[in-house]
Amino acid sequence: MATVDRSREKWDGVGVSELNATAAALLGLLQDGPATGGQLVASAEERFGTFFSVTRSQVYRELPALAKEGLVRLGKQGPRSSQQYAITAAGKKAFKAWLTSDSGPDHLRSPLILRLVHAASLTAKQRATLIDTARAAYSQELDEAKAAVKAAENPYTKAVAEFGQAHARAALKLVDAIPQS
Repeated sequence: MATVDRSREKWDGVGVSELNATAAALLGLLQDGPATGGQLVASAEERFGTFFSVTRSQVYRELPALAKEGLVRLGKQGPRSSQQYAITAAGKKAFKAWLTSDSGPDHLRSPLILRLVHAASLTAKQRATLIDTARAAYSQELDEAKAAVKAAENPYTKAVAEFGQAHARAALKLVDAIPQS
């Protein structure tokens, strides 16, 4: 998956137009300062929670592509050969353009829903385990979202945390609607 589509615009000599969401997420995290790939994975999990996942493999695939495009630069070498990355001026412009562009449709990628669509292929015991595991996970997610709402320091963070609550409640409603077989 390409990080950028070079066909539309140029900023500071760097061909940039459309960042993919993962690349934009990394540039957004780098607004806070230089970070290694591992630090970015941890920050993404903390900041985005379950509503936008960023895997380690995505991070380590995107960072060199962002560097090649001039949107990030290599920073200090860390312990165990970890490499810091810092956002460049072009990266800040590209991120700002991404923030202000049309977001298009959201795409839900739920492993639970995918499993439920194919649950007929499971035994009754496997289906029950799937539902019980999902119920426990979403109950924990709901508790964490409630805490995030209380801890929110601005209306945007609070709104996102409330969305997390609604999502967890919806998932719990989904699994509770499935008859035990």
